[in-house]
Amino acid sequence: MEKSLNELEGSVAGESSRDLLPETSSRPAWGSKVQYILAQVGFSVGLGNVWRFPYLCHQNGGGAFLLLYFLLLLLIGIPLFFLELAAGQSIRQGSIGVWKHISPRLAGIGFASCVVCSFVALYYNVIIGWSLFYMFNSFQYPLPWESCPALANQTQKEGECAKSSATTYFWYRKALDITDSIEPSEMNWPMTGCLVLAWILVCGGMIKGIKSSGKVMYFSSIFPYIVLVCFLVRGLLLDGALDGIRIMFTPKLEIWGDIQVWRQAATQVFFALGLGFGSVIAYSSYNDRGNNCHFDAILVSFINFMTSILATLVVFAVLGFRANDIAKQCVLENLEKVRTLVEVGTLSPSLLHNMTSAEYSDWYTREDAAVNLTQYGIVNCWAEEEMNKGVEGTGLAFIAFTEAMTRFPASPFWSLLFFLMLLNLGLSTMFGNMQGIITPLLDNFTCLRKRKTLFTILCCIIGLLIGLIFVQRSGSYFVSMFDDYSATLPLIIVVIFENVAVAWVYGADRFMDDIQGMLGFRPWLLYKYMWQYFSILAMIGLLLASLIRMCIAHPTYQSWNMEKAAEEKLEYPPWALAMLISLIVLASFPIPAVFLKQIIQDWLQNRRSKAYGQCEYSQGCTVDEVLEPVEETIPRCANGYLHVEMEDLAERGKLLTDGDEEDVDNVVG
Repeated sequence: MEKSLNELEGSVAGESSRDLLPETSSRPAWGSKVQYILAQVGFSVGLGNVWRFPYLCHQNGGGAFLLLYFLLLLLIGIPLFFLELAAGQSIRQGSIGVWKHISPRLAGIGFASCVVCSFVALYYNVIIGWSLFYMFNSFQYPLPWESCPALANQTQKEGECAKSSATTYFWYRKALDITDSIEPSEMNWPMTGCLVLAWILVCGGMIKGIKSSGKVMYFSSIFPYIVLVCFLVRGLLLDGALDGIRIMFTPKLEIWGDIQVWRQAATQVFFALGLGFGSVIAYSSYNDRGNNCHFDAILVSFINFMTSILATLVVFAVLGFRANDIAKQCVLENLEKVRTLVEVGTLSPSLLHNMTSAEYSDWYTREDAAVNLTQYGIVNCWAEEEMNKGVEGTGLAFIAFTEAMTRFPASPFWSLLFFLMLLNLGLSTMFGNMQGIITPLLDNFTCLRKRKTLFTILCCIIGLLIGLIFVQRSGSYFVSMFDDYSATLPLIIVVIFENVAVAWVYGADRFMDDIQGMLGFRPWLLYKYMWQYFSILAMIGLLLASLIRMCIAHPTYQSWNMEKAAEEKLEYPPWALAMLISLIVLASFPIPAVFLKQIIQDWLQNRRSKAYGQCEYSQGCTVDEVLEPVEETIPRCANGYLHVEMEDLAERGKLLTDGDEEDVDNVVG
């Protein structure tokens, strides 16, 4: 038998009897350390750093949220990020192979990561398609979303646009051509073409594995930083930019008492580093084992954090300018109304000159106390109030920020830069997502390695076909559903099991020993206790908080009401709710499924090993015994066959000599 009984019993117990350092096998490697760092940074720094982090920072206390985020990054983010880097680098396998190596029962963790990566890749490439659509439309002057279109043969503005704004109208009506609800609808063909182009770009960057994607990273990871710095310099020269930055950094420490703020900060740390996707493990598996992954974990984490701050500075500087410009327009419009009321004698002629937004606000406060100005349609004009209209996600990138750029000199140039930056941020993250899908499957199924290029192309084609659901007219609602629910809970569950696998199944001390053998030094003892206790408890707390919030508040989505020309919240219909729940279940299902499958296999193996153990071994007849006459008083010998296969049969019996073989031949003859 190939395994001894002791080895079989160890396998049944579900514990790894192997080291984390398997035999070295031929495996592709990064062209340089710079390529690897850029790949990790490119994957972790994504669109969320540009449109999610600034919104959370503004809505949750500004500077206080930054401090909370940094604290959780140190306590949760870096230890878990280091864990994934070390596991991938030491075992040199994708997410499936890593957890299967620790224990076959835990291979479902890797499959769950692949499923989540697939869900994210499906809708993430749609956002890249949106960026391509806006980038192509930036080659116009003036920009098509700069003003409202006029009705046919009329000078009057289109009604839906007049009720909202030019950028809002272009986004919902021209780009998405959106419906009023999530119900299935006809296709949006221009956006379908952009999605096809997005998948062609991803496939071209992935077709040769890390050899092609690594080189692309030189541009896709560095270019967004150049654009952010350009926007920051330009934004700081605009009126109102410093007011926006001041609002950003104004701390509100009372938010630390809100448990939901802690949940949002922890979730942002979780997603900012790309934990649980398997992409971090896949990238690190192409490293040499002597690589200092501890330094990499700290470096990439801090680059990610500083990028979030840089993006937030840019967003608040530009939105501060936008809010200040809107306030100025508001002042001019209200001054016209005031002059009209002064001329008819309704108001005293105390305001007949132009004033700044701050001067107007002071005047309005005084006059409104004496005369109710609201009854005359005169309102206050606060730049801060405009800033407080928090917008996130697509609303920030494709509406608010886009509107701000229309107020820039040479607006098409800045618009082209911005959407080219979003394109590169999206592509670098998509490369990581695809590596999180392809690498584990190639490592686990050897038959796919011979057709790696064909398999990569097939994955992209399947992603394109399934992704067509997101480019129908109601497609953006499905994007929101996948973004909100397909990854959050499953990824938290994945990371919890990753943590348990390393800290308790394999053993934190053994893992620390392996890292020491790999790096030449032992990591800080603090990591051991973080992995064993704090990180696990923090992740369980985050999971419970997310579940409670989901159960208390009925899932809703933001829809666009064409008649009102405004957004409104709608509850998901029953079929969409069932689809939403199915996404969560399907993404988490591989973990218990593979665990139970392995338990059944181990139980059957255990039964077979016990059945073999009950068989008695009796030595077979030798040639001498065969040639002896049989007597009644002497019991017959066995037939010479063993109850079980024994590799040492020749050592236990007597070897046949050449003479014996001849005697046997004579007897037979």
